[in-house]
Formats: sequence, C-alpha cells, structure tokens
Amino acid sequence: MLSEFTPWLVSGLISGLILLGSVFVLLGSVGMVKFPDFFMRLHAPTKASTLGVTAILVASMTFFTIKHQSPSLHELLIVVFLWLTAPISALMMASAGRRVHKKKVDAD
Repeated sequence: MLSEFTPWLVSGLISGLILLGSVFVLLGSVGMVKFPDFFMRLHAPTKASTLGVTAILVASMTFFTIKHQSPSLHELLIVVFLWLTAPISALMMASAGRRVHKKKVDAD
C-alpha cells in the first residue's frame, strides 16, 4: 500500500524543497536590496541564500538518487563547499567593511 503513494510523497518532498529554497533565495535577494546598511545587506544573502541553495541542492540530490537508484553525491559536495566558504567570505567582507568604515570615521 505504501508503494502506491511513494511517487507522490517523493514528488511532494522534492517540490516542497524547491519551493522552500526558492523562497529563501528570494528573501535573501530582497533583503540585499532593501536593507539600508552594508552589514545588514551582507547578512541577508549569506544566511538566507545559503539555506535556499542548500534546500534546492537537497531536492536535486533526492531526485537523482531516486532516478538512478544510486546515491548522488555531487550535490552534497557543493553543499559542503558552500557551507564552508559562505561564512568565511562573509567574515572577510565584514572585516573589509569595518576597516573602510573606521577610516571614514577617523578622516571626519
């Protein structure tokens, strides 16, 4: 009985993950445009977009794992790379922004 509903459940799961990921990416993009300060603008895409891209990649990994009947690990590697590099790049941009802001304040 469960096997009849399995394609619908998997399709619903994949669709839900894609929709959730798209909403997160959209919120990160809107936050980047609407927030007034550099540091707020930096926060929106690093958090929301990372979660959004992760949800979309998990949906892709689920789809291709089921389609090919073997684990799809390419997307997992992208997620690991994204989760390792996004905080580091955000830290570097925040440090540079803080130094530029400090130089402007000292110059005034």
